[in-house]
Amino acid sequence: MALFASVLFAGKGLVTDLSSFGDKADAVHVAGGKAEYDVIIVGGGTAGCVLAARLSENRAVRVLLLESGGSGRSRLFTRIPSAYPLIFREKKHVYQLYTEPQAFAEGRTRFWPRGKMLGGCSSINAEMAQYGAPGDFDEWAKISGDDSWSWSNFKKYFAKFETYFSQDEATNIDMSRKGTDGPVQVGYFAGTSDSSKAFIKTCEAVGVPFSPDFNVVEVTYIDNKRERVTAETAYLTPEVLARPNLTVAIHAQVTKLLFDTSAETPRVSGVEFTRSAKGVVYKAIATKEVIISAGAIHSPHILMLSGIGPAEELKKFAIPVIRDLPGVGSHLVDHPVVDFNFKDRTKKAPIFLKPSFNISELCLFVKGLIQYLFRKTGPFTTNLTEAAAFLRSDNQDILGPLPGKIQDSTSDTASPDLEIFASAVGYTDHGIVLRPHSIGLHAVLLRYFEHDADVKKLMRAARFILKLGRTEPLASLLDQECADPRFDHLVHLKSDEELEKMIRQRAETLYHPVSTCRMAPLEEQGVVDSQLRVYGVKGLRVCDASIFPSIVSGHTAGAVFAVAEKLGESMQKELAAQT
Repeated sequence: MALFASVLFAGKGLVTDLSSFGDKADAVHVAGGKAEYDVIIVGGGTAGCVLAARLSENRAVRVLLLESGGSGRSRLFTRIPSAYPLIFREKKHVYQLYTEPQAFAEGRTRFWPRGKMLGGCSSINAEMAQYGAPGDFDEWAKISGDDSWSWSNFKKYFAKFETYFSQDEATNIDMSRKGTDGPVQVGYFAGTSDSSKAFIKTCEAVGVPFSPDFNVVEVTYIDNKRERVTAETAYLTPEVLARPNLTVAIHAQVTKLLFDTSAETPRVSGVEFTRSAKGVVYKAIATKEVIISAGAIHSPHILMLSGIGPAEELKKFAIPVIRDLPGVGSHLVDHPVVDFNFKDRTKKAPIFLKPSFNISELCLFVKGLIQYLFRKTGPFTTNLTEAAAFLRSDNQDILGPLPGKIQDSTSDTASPDLEIFASAVGYTDHGIVLRPHSIGLHAVLLRYFEHDADVKKLMRAARFILKLGRTEPLASLLDQECADPRFDHLVHLKSDEELEKMIRQRAETLYHPVSTCRMAPLEEQGVVDSQLRVYGVKGLRVCDASIFPSIVSGHTAGAVFAVAEKLGESMQKELAAQT
């Protein structure tokens, strides 16, 4: 029972006593003392774990990683591929965030869970290892003015983080683009249902080109032991945690950054942190750099609490302005998603993976859990979202004639702007706008569907999904006679006006917030330069999805891994030159 052992001993090598590495906030700093580090990383999520592991490879560099939550490795349900929805409502391990009411999406608020543990959202996501389109990163290079972010130069960092496992069905794979010795295992180890396999065949039947790389069955962050791979499990291994120059502290909530303002340009000098709202406040000093890696919501939040952000906004809360940066918290973008539900005629759908008070379903849940824990087989091996297709909304051969002009938001003529993915639980299809026009301002304030182009694209995806549900071989697995209003077998009969209203009502987040600390020119509301350095503040960088110049045409975790690997490599060189 290696899984139980790793869960039981997950805390080994982690520090919980804040006084052991920090001084009280009002204490006089002693040079070379316990609270002094070369680099302090705020946030132990996807990027933070990468940076802690890479920067501490140089034993002369003292690294402190501060995480507000605990160990994700210690939570059994973060390790089981299909169990992540079961921890979304755990306040201790997941931030319970909500959007403002969305004026263009029926005035509803949306639940926005964010990981509060080592590994961050890589511990609670759907494990879909899809990185975006090459054109996305060429667009990053254009926006940032730095060709090192172009696909031809940036792609090596995807290979650096991964160890790719192929399978017999995945033929014609370009292995030159795959990593062979990275810390993150990706491959085809997730369980796959008959309905998801039928989804792939049906997509082919209606003209979607087959891709052996992603659409065979889904490539996932699930390893060869059929356990979830997170940034924590991949990068913060026992060997890494044993390094004498690395301190990984949990339950350490950073409250603000500290600055030396004696010169014209302020320099970050350290951070303050505490265990709880009423707890003792400690500080740690950074002699070289501080990196904020708290995610697209909390990174701008920490910057603003520290006095970096839109000056007028900071003044409203009596926060002294260190640097007026209007772009902090702006340009928030997300992938909106709409579900369509179909009744499984075969009654094989593992609906018991969603807990209920039904005795028979509870028995099946327990049976499946035991099967997974002791044999690593059965329904708990699925990541729930098992197969996907990527499309362009202007593809008239597959989606039919365009209903007028739809504004193009793609990064390139070969880049998609729609994703359709299938789940065997209750048989749900998600139609996702991959390049949404709608942009939000500050914190968790989204403006879903402010631009009609987003709705028009999702309507084309919806019509396509409804067509798939009536096309073989998928059609035979679904109850075509079902008139139950909980399912969508009759939605294809609705008018465009009715369908648009349904989309605005149903739209949810796919948990991909980005771009709140954009890498872009300062005059374009950029927050960081192409080296991820915060404009106008020395020694401070941001590294996570918040720096994305634009959202990728896929799932965001892979790009975050790659961004952190790129920064880690460049900082290793800089720090080596200084030591």
